[in-house]
Amino acid sequence: MKSRITRLFIFQQVTNCHMKHIPFKAMICLLVLFLMNSTSDVHAQSSAERTIRTILDQQTASWNRGDLEAFMSGYWKSDSLMYIGKSGVTYGYDRTLDSYRRNYGDTARMGKLKFDLVQVKRLSHRYYYVVGKWSLKRSAGDVGGHYTLIFKKIKGAWVIVSDHSS
Repeated sequence: MKSRITRLFIFQQVTNCHMKHIPFKAMICLLVLFLMNSTSDVHAQSSAERTIRTILDQQTASWNRGDLEAFMSGYWKSDSLMYIGKSGVTYGYDRTLDSYRRNYGDTARMGKLKFDLVQVKRLSHRYYYVVGKWSLKRSAGDVGGHYTLIFKKIKGAWVIVSDHSS
């Protein structure tokens, strides 16, 4: 009888010990997994955001050099590109570039572009939403407005697939 009581006591002690440590160990493992996962998301997000900001900086520099073709390199080279401006919706890369050429055909009309970012927001691992202000300082009169851009990662590159500027 004494040996049975001793075994029962030892079993209870072992069980209680394991029961106390299992939730703690599980919590530590979950915390480590969470931190590893969230850290990689933050770095991926930060890298994508930096890339998008670099694209916008390159567009600004290209515009200010009077190079519309280089400015357009930030856009998706597709008939599905959507640009929305004061004249309505324009579909397609070539039509959007033609519109820029018609409206800003020389450096006097192009002026000096400045972008002020309001928000860069990750929608998913493939999409970003960007809101900002644009302004042109030019001899023909200064103009400005706001824009919303949708960036999509296509074939490993971030490109503007939709631009609404007003």
